[in-house]
Amino acid sequence: MTGTGGSTAYAAGPLLLGVRHHGPGSARAVRAALDAARPAAVLIEGPPEADALIPLAADPGLRPPVALLAHAVDEPGRSAFWPFAEFSPEWVAIRWAVEQGVPARFIDLPATHTLAWEQGTRESGADPQSGTDPDSGHDSEPGHGAEVRVDPLAVLAETAGYDDPERWWEDVVEHRGPGARDPFAPFAAVAEAMGALRERYGAGGHSRDLVREAHMRLRLRDARKEFGDAVAVVCGAWHVPALHAKTTVTADRALLRGLPRVKTDLTWVPWTHRRLARAGGYGAGIDSPGWYGHLFRAPDRPVERWLTRVAGLLREEDRIVSSAHVIEAVRLAETLAALRGRPLPGLGETTDAVRAVLCEGSDVPLALVHDRLVVGDVLGEVPETAPAVPLQRDLARQQRSLRLKPEALERELELDLRGETDAGRSRLLHRLRLLGVGWGEPGRSRGSTGTFRETWRLRWEPELSVRVAEAGVWGTTVQAAARAKAEADAAAARALAEVTALAEQCLLAGLPDALPVVMRVLADRAALDTDVGHLAQALPALVRSLRYGDVRGTDTGALAEVAAGLAERIFVGLPPACAALDTDAAEEMRGHVDAVHTAVGLLTESLAGVPAGNDGDIAGASAAAAGEGDRASVGEPGAGSGRLVRRTGGDGGDVRPSAEGAEGNPGDAAAGAGAEGGGSGQDSGRGEYGKPREQERGGGLRGRWRDVLRVLSLRDTAPGVIRGRAVRLLLDDGALSAEEAARLTGLALSPGTPPAAAAAWVEGFAGGGGGLLLVHDERLLALLDTWLTGVPADAFTDVLPLLRRTFAAYEPGVRRSLGELVRRGPGGRTGAAAAQGAAIPGFATEPDTGRADAVLPVLRLLLGLDAHHDRTPGPAHTPPPGARQRTAYGTTPAATREATHETAPDSPHDDCLTGVGT
Repeated sequence: MTGTGGSTAYAAGPLLLGVRHHGPGSARAVRAALDAARPAAVLIEGPPEADALIPLAADPGLRPPVALLAHAVDEPGRSAFWPFAEFSPEWVAIRWAVEQGVPARFIDLPATHTLAWEQGTRESGADPQSGTDPDSGHDSEPGHGAEVRVDPLAVLAETAGYDDPERWWEDVVEHRGPGARDPFAPFAAVAEAMGALRERYGAGGHSRDLVREAHMRLRLRDARKEFGDAVAVVCGAWHVPALHAKTTVTADRALLRGLPRVKTDLTWVPWTHRRLARAGGYGAGIDSPGWYGHLFRAPDRPVERWLTRVAGLLREEDRIVSSAHVIEAVRLAETLAALRGRPLPGLGETTDAVRAVLCEGSDVPLALVHDRLVVGDVLGEVPETAPAVPLQRDLARQQRSLRLKPEALERELELDLRGETDAGRSRLLHRLRLLGVGWGEPGRSRGSTGTFRETWRLRWEPELSVRVAEAGVWGTTVQAAARAKAEADAAAARALAEVTALAEQCLLAGLPDALPVVMRVLADRAALDTDVGHLAQALPALVRSLRYGDVRGTDTGALAEVAAGLAERIFVGLPPACAALDTDAAEEMRGHVDAVHTAVGLLTESLAGVPAGNDGDIAGASAAAAGEGDRASVGEPGAGSGRLVRRTGGDGGDVRPSAEGAEGNPGDAAAGAGAEGGGSGQDSGRGEYGKPREQERGGGLRGRWRDVLRVLSLRDTAPGVIRGRAVRLLLDDGALSAEEAARLTGLALSPGTPPAAAAAWVEGFAGGGGGLLLVHDERLLALLDTWLTGVPADAFTDVLPLLRRTFAAYEPGVRRSLGELVRRGPGGRTGAAAAQGAAIPGFATEPDTGRADAVLPVLRLLLGLDAHHDRTPGPAHTPPPGARQRTAYGTTPAATREATHETAPDSPHDDCLTGVGT
């Protein structure tokens, strides 16, 4: 029978149990007091709208840590949490009432006022954190930044001679437990101390508490009318004196009159120990939730049990920890507690013992103990019967079907998109990211760069429940909400790059229904946007999207059409856009050039596999580009020269090499003959590797892009960093001979060039991994060395930051090799040294084509090329200038060329693999 226990419990009226939020000692004391008093009703500090959720505490599926989530119906992002751990006194009171069949009710200020009040606080510029009680040990009450706030625990600890409030609370409450004879004595002592503090400090700078306490008194009066004095109240100790105070109903209602309101919904959501350890929110901010949970659960010998858990964790991490270590750690912790005058070893003593004995003085394993045990990664659970928005229910259903359980501990997830389950997981995670629910963050896949693999880092945070509630306005299912959000984002996007990124997200998220809307917006924005920088930012994401079509089974024909048109517009507008740029703008434009270069390579490959429609839109554009644009790169005279003529009137527009350049520079003509798909003697109707032109749709884009790079490399009005980068990209692509590259380098570094401009050219040419190029081409290194030694002393300090930035990006081994080359004198190995075969350490004087050819069988096996081909290597030979090099297996396929970093036949920077073929 309730309401009859404890002859002294209700002598002074209702039983007021003042507690510290999330205090295990308070939780044990509350349980003992309720068992002794047997109240007829239990009143708990919390939002009254959650009374209907209290019965769910009896459901075994509701496992703490959990929190009450209140959010505004019309604005789900406006929310507040009331967290509960298993060692929270409020949770213990709820569980006791449910088990005993006693009514339990929340009596704090309603959430309808709290959320509205909090919004007003934000708009006024004050701290928005709400609901933090002073008895939680943290002063974070919002809206009163000018007031002096009082931390009652700190005041009491200082009065008792402690400099740490946590240590004082542990000594007087946690380590002493509930009263052995009188279970109500600890609460009477705490109430007396808080009464003295309230007399001295009043509200203590927490003026909002006056309104909250007025509502608590009104609810307490209502309960006394219904149940008499046999009522137990579990609230923060700071509020106990206010609930004892004699006030009138009229005065309390006056404090509540005129409070703002907002319509709210409440539900239970999972919480984490890690979130409990953050300062902020209702009653949060405890430093060691894992340790407190252990103290609450341990039936006896808490120190011995704790150190045993620590030893188990360290053993799992392959640390050598024996039983003797544990015994010695227990002795040390007890000795430290005795020396410090504490009744029992606390967290400080056990941590010192763990560091000294189990971790051998190292803080590295100690950090693991703190993260895994002292704080912990416990994630609560909420049953399906708890109220939830439809989107949350659909998410939970998909999580179960895809076996993707939310976890508080961050973990890495590898996905193979060729499997249906992993593909579904990928779509779900991408859709959630589009909705702003950052459960997973994509990472870099290890061991694979293909589009069929993804790596995610997953970690569920309680705040994501709010994000899901916010996203519920877009739809009742994850797919429908993501589609509506994508369409709305496309219409609201201001930059072209935002729309292309959104198109990429739609493909990744498997939203084909949203893609037409996004593509219409993309086409409109691309047609109106004349900024080359915007177009260059948009192209890479668009081209990446084309690669997802095969593995995800998505039609990317519309994307290919827009991407091809976007690339053409960049080709026309890029040269004029590179004129008259300052240093920062030039560096930004260099990044655009690199991105477009990579995108054009991918786009060329993608267009080669796009079938032509009835009107031949894609194929026609590619074939037209291939008809003339590719001539610059497949052997038309003058392809490598510096003399170009334009086919259109626009400055820097569509360009093609001049035949006169071949006569003026025969070396350039030879370079052009050997670049990209055969010499000039090949059939003009044939493309690379003798394939018909119509099988190489998009090849013209690559040729036209190389024409643009040639224009940039020779344009004096372009910044040096862009001209140097253009030369480097042409050289890497095999579209520029080494002799021509050396000539352009000599011009750029000539004495007439200002040192700052020359340094910028060097940064563009040699930056971004250009160290190996200098290692393998001593002519370029000699030119650079000669220029650098000739820079006047007064100008050297100006160019030093650019040079330092360039060379600091090189790998240490590359820098060592360059230093050795400079010390020996690059290009100076002549005479007897050359005759004796002197070489750079680690490099032969001539490429060993036999050794290079020996890797081809393994390489073909790895790449799956020519499985039925004869694998016996034949004799290597040196190809004639301008001719396609062949191996014993025939002409090397494109995939083998790319895998072996093949370059032009006359280029010296071929990584000693000229025997592989070009």
